[in-house]
Amino acid sequence: MDDEYEVSTAAQFKALGHPLRHRLLFALGHEAATISQLATTLGTAKGNIAHHLGVLREAGMVEVTETRQVRGGTEQYYRRTARKFRFTGEGARENNTVALQAVAADLQTGEELLLNIRNLRLTTAQAQDLAAQLERIVTTLDDAGPGEARHGVVVAVYRPEN
Repeated sequence: MDDEYEVSTAAQFKALGHPLRHRLLFALGHEAATISQLATTLGTAKGNIAHHLGVLREAGMVEVTETRQVRGGTEQYYRRTARKFRFTGEGARENNTVALQAVAADLQTGEELLLNIRNLRLTTAQAQDLAAQLERIVTTLDDAGPGEARHGVVVAVYRPEN
């Protein structure tokens, strides 16, 4: 698995144009999974998962890492091609909206430990410092391993228009 994958082309952003594809990338964060496992985790049909995985695979964001013979066929294990996806270019802003829709779907079905949305007045230097501190916290957290529950973390420092 690569450390980082840059998403910058229209085709790549189109592949991320559905919230379920973001949820698939979230679910495949650190370990490979089968279509059946993903369907159970995300509460949707296997055919739906297979379709969206195919789109992500064609865009180079997921890959098959292992196959295993089971009754009636071959089971494939999918994983992300990178630990972190970096969004740049013209589609980055629209991608944020779709990613947040995916987070909202997870919030509706999962256990919410914390959600704090706050607007406050900061200098540019304060905002940049806050963003750097939050980035450091999130990127240095160690994954607890396959036996532990998956948690989502959303971090944003942004400046609204008004």
